[in-house]
Amino acid sequence: MQSLRLLGIGLVCAVLTACEEKAEVAPPPQQVRVVAAAETRYQPGAEITGEVRARIQTELSFRVSGRVVERKVDVGSHVHAGDVLARLNDTEQQADVSVARAALESAQAVLAQKTLAFERAKSLLQSQAVPRAIFDDAQKELLSAQASLEAAEAALATAEDALSYTELRAAADGIVTARGIETGQVVSAAQSAFTLAHDGPRDAVFDVFEAFFIDGRPLNDVEVAPVSDPAHDVHASIREVSPVIDGKGGTIRIKVGLQEAARWPLGKPVVGKLLATPREGIVLPYTAIASAEGEPAVWLVDPQHHLVSLRKISVGRYRQSDIVVTQGVAPKDLVVTEGGKFLKEGQAVAWEGK
Repeated sequence: MQSLRLLGIGLVCAVLTACEEKAEVAPPPQQVRVVAAAETRYQPGAEITGEVRARIQTELSFRVSGRVVERKVDVGSHVHAGDVLARLNDTEQQADVSVARAALESAQAVLAQKTLAFERAKSLLQSQAVPRAIFDDAQKELLSAQASLEAAEAALATAEDALSYTELRAAADGIVTARGIETGQVVSAAQSAFTLAHDGPRDAVFDVFEAFFIDGRPLNDVEVAPVSDPAHDVHASIREVSPVIDGKGGTIRIKVGLQEAARWPLGKPVVGKLLATPREGIVLPYTAIASAEGEPAVWLVDPQHHLVSLRKISVGRYRQSDIVVTQGVAPKDLVVTEGGKFLKEGQAVAWEGK
């Protein structure tokens, strides 16, 4: 019995020793793929959709108030300079012209009468048939008649101008792009009636988010292409950058002057490729990014000890297939790009890659 007891104790000790040896065996290194960080030159860019607009666009409105009795054009109509676009009821203005014309004819008749009286007084004065006072009175009445005639002429011109204001005419050749009046509507002076896009140069207009301007104004050269046909692109220059930010959308308007070769219709959707000034940075594939306490990070491999450590980074820009790191990674650091999901701090790894 004693020998059996000793044999059992020996077997238990052997099993315990085997378990301890098994527990002390380290797990195999985690297989990962790495890339050596290298500083490279990159150029931030953005593709923004916009539309083609006329470089010169004006709001047309009546200079007097009244009721619209005729509208001759609609949105999309092509007009020429001087064409009548709409008319107001001109009954009152016609009456004013008639009154002014009658006043002018009366002033002309009075002037003719006073002229004859002056000439008569002048000849009688030369023959000393009348005193000097009669001649002076005739001269004063003639001057007064001349002044009345000038006033009547000015009043008629004013009345005719007011009559012409009841007709809204095109200021230049162009296309009507918006309409704000309808027949029978009562409009006030300066109320927008039509928007006229002038014939001539065209612009591609883009509303760009202000974040793109953090690093400065984009480069002057812009590649513009129709949304429906990206292959037919043209290179154009930025003509104007709005000095203010749109409060609603947080965007800045950019106008790119199109060449005459790009004969695209008004309102055509286009895509503009904007580029910022080239700069230096470390570009990593997007698969390398991890998280450390909710902040972007990457796993770095210590090539001497074959261990990994998690390093927080600052991302300068997120792009379609990679990221640009500005802080946290130095050139030649080995960054894990694949196999980092199950890594732990200080874990041993075996790697392959550049």
